[in-house]
Amino acid sequence: MSDQVASILKGWGEPDYRLRQVEDARRAGAREWAEVTTLPLSLRERLEEVVPLWSVVPDALAESRDGTLKWRLRTADGLAIESVLISHARGRRTLCVSSQAGCALGCRFCATGAMGPGRDLTAREIADQALLAAAVAREAEARLGNIVFMGMGEPLQNTGAVFDAIREIHAPTGLGLSARSIAVSTAGWVPGIEEMVSFEVPVRLALSLHAADDDTRSALMPINNRWPIANVLAACRRYADRTGRRVFIEYLLLDGVNDSAADARRLASQLRDGRFHVNLIEYNATGGAYRGSPPERVRRFTEELQAAGLHPSFRRSRGADIAAACGQLANTPA
Repeated sequence: MSDQVASILKGWGEPDYRLRQVEDARRAGAREWAEVTTLPLSLRERLEEVVPLWSVVPDALAESRDGTLKWRLRTADGLAIESVLISHARGRRTLCVSSQAGCALGCRFCATGAMGPGRDLTAREIADQALLAAAVAREAEARLGNIVFMGMGEPLQNTGAVFDAIREIHAPTGLGLSARSIAVSTAGWVPGIEEMVSFEVPVRLALSLHAADDDTRSALMPINNRWPIANVLAACRRYADRTGRRVFIEYLLLDGVNDSAADARRLASQLRDGRFHVNLIEYNATGGAYRGSPPERVRRFTEELQAAGLHPSFRRSRGADIAAACGQLANTPA
């Protein structure tokens, strides 16, 4: 719950348990102050006048053929952001959460990057995405089992709010998710990776690498001009050494761009020290000139990694029919 509500309640002389009642009601899925029936009616009416119960509210919802849900959410100042809830077997759900409204990094294959810069989200705006999704999962007799910071924005450009949101999500009084169930994905913002090294919640770290040489990566991801591959991998190694967790290397396979056997061998030569796991990703169309790699090139690339002693996984797209898949979030109509 936000410090703002806590400050208001304290300023009004309300007992400490009032804040716990508000937090419990939000976790139970109350959408507005009128539904927080554990509070006196007069207090609910006063709160309604000065502060919203939620910092983000659903503006539109789309459902994919595969069961993926995508929300367009509105902040109090009218910004639109997107969150994606992915359905898995046995009632488990994964939430892809946004940390910024837009993105300044301009990755060439990413629809969010094409939006340009947008403001950082607050810790409450980030955590509220998770609390809302958890309530929706419970209504479907499912559970929110994982949260990934892979939505709109570069989370490590907004570490203050992201870390505070993770603390709330991780805390027993929040959602109580384990550090292993939370992942932060970065395009390679090295100062943020260094901050993660000293962050007390050892979440999983994922690096969007997408190329095995600097020329190709710089063409795809301008951030590489600032922090080349060697620099960003060195920062990731420091995180792996501190936490004991392997870093996930996200690698988008693009036809004729980064998917040759030579690319695979070059990638393997940089990652064979045991600190990394390669996750190959299916390309999702975002209106640009790129195409996903055909099955034969995917097979050959995978075999080269395996021959070098790596054991990559392959992530297939979910929600592509509603523009909810990796790289597609851009406030498209739901």
